[in-house]
Amino acid sequence: MKKRGWICGCLMALALLMSGCGMPDQDGSPDVPPEEDTLEIGITFDSFVIERWQRDRDVFVAAAQELGADVNVQNANGSLEEQERQIEYFIKKKVDAIVVVQVADDSGNLSNAVEAAHRAGIPVIAYDRQIMNAGADLYISFDNEAVGRLMGEHMMEHLGGQGQILQICGPLADNNVPQVMEGFEQAISDSELSVELTEHADNWHAETGFSVTSSYLGARETPDGIMCGNDSIAGQAIRALSEHRLAGGVCVVGQDADLDACQRIVEGTQCMTVYKPVEKLARRAAELAVKLARGDELEVERRISDGSGMIPYECLQPVAVTKENMDEIITGKYHEASDIYLNIKKEKSQ
Repeated sequence: MKKRGWICGCLMALALLMSGCGMPDQDGSPDVPPEEDTLEIGITFDSFVIERWQRDRDVFVAAAQELGADVNVQNANGSLEEQERQIEYFIKKKVDAIVVVQVADDSGNLSNAVEAAHRAGIPVIAYDRQIMNAGADLYISFDNEAVGRLMGEHMMEHLGGQGQILQICGPLADNNVPQVMEGFEQAISDSELSVELTEHADNWHAETGFSVTSSYLGARETPDGIMCGNDSIAGQAIRALSEHRLAGGVCVVGQDADLDACQRIVEGTQCMTVYKPVEKLARRAAELAVKLARGDELEVERRISDGSGMIPYECLQPVAVTKENMDEIITGKYHEASDIYLNIKKEKSQ
């Protein structure tokens, strides 16, 4: 009897000890009171083929984490259907906000996916590219007409206001492209510069720059300038010019301030690029995404039409970059001098 009583006492003591500790859940974690839920933001990118998207991603994730939010990054690899599935995945995960760099595809848009997110109470931000007819909670981008104006103004100055221009733009499915083209046209409208041919690179395929430029050079006179939708297209256009020993003799402009474009500018084969400070854009987008995720009201004054109504619009200004202001704008801030001047010796500034 004494032995049996001793065993019962030990069992009771063990039970009391266990009640003071957290018992594991099914996943093996202690059954302790949960901490306050961390915000989660889902962001889906068109792809990472274009150099700048990798930088946007890194800055956005870092900024969001500093503000107390986790970020789930998805890559649609240029597929609109895949991007729709990724948004559905975010909705099922019950993320607090969704950020979308829409795939540039003219097969449709993401209005239904945005509507589904809204039904689930999740705000949606259109990043850099506007989602048409969707009623997104915010569109944040650069002033795309200003991008085109900067290109046109540089060509006006470089070519003395006259000459023939070959235009190789991005896909019209990307809503930014018509805006850039409009800004370019505005800049050259009162000059003797004329656009002789306009082509579009489907899905932003850079090789279009090479094929279009090669074909043009084989059938027409050498253009005085080539306006390119981005620096990747510009690089391919310059490759075609190089094969005809024309690199450096034609005014080529692009946008994004890619490293290889900055190298070409200081080397003299590309005239200018439009720098869009993506760090500022990505950081600001992260700040606003966190606000929306928390249910805070946005202090955004501007509005823009998405085809179905007016939505909040945050707009940042781009900057023209040439050989003359490369060090002031880019060196040490966006790219390092050792990379920009990799192929040449940096000229002494004094």
